[in-house]
Amino acid sequence: MGASEQGASATEGRWLVIPRTLSFVRSGEGVLLMKRGAHKRIFPNRYNGLGGHIERDEDVEASARREIEEESGLTVRDLRLRGIHQIDTGEATGILLFIYTAWSDGRAVVNSAEGTLEWVHPRDLPGLDLVEDVAEILARLLKTDEDAPPWYAHVSYDANDQIVLRFVGQAQAGGA
Repeated sequence: MGASEQGASATEGRWLVIPRTLSFVRSGEGVLLMKRGAHKRIFPNRYNGLGGHIERDEDVEASARREIEEESGLTVRDLRLRGIHQIDTGEATGILLFIYTAWSDGRAVVNSAEGTLEWVHPRDLPGLDLVEDVAEILARLLKTDEDAPPWYAHVSYDANDQIVLRFVGQAQAGGA
């Protein structure tokens, strides 16, 4: 089958997604989070993991590694796919988010133009201004065995613009 037979040009009337990665690096009991810069268009001044867009010439795992290294300077081990979120914001294009965890043997990070990096103990998470679904993601990551298969979730927003997370095989839950 050639490239033209893949059906990628059949986009009319289709919901399309932008692929992205989001990674949470661990070291000891700490989780590396980024307080995104005030100048950022997406999630300014809010805490999130490390990540970004998947480039055309890379696979999903390579994207996660690249984003971690670009944003923190860390070379990580045990990179694992932990979840996939299909995010519907009501626009013609959505987001397909691949969530990873990884481990770092050190905590020395570089300065990032994206924001400020901080190692955070899980007990300190409730006091942070997290991106709206990060509290739920981290809660799942911290309580789920690392060898568990990835979870799948559909993310949307209700009439009041509140996040709605629906995990496959589980009852509907609101955001954190």
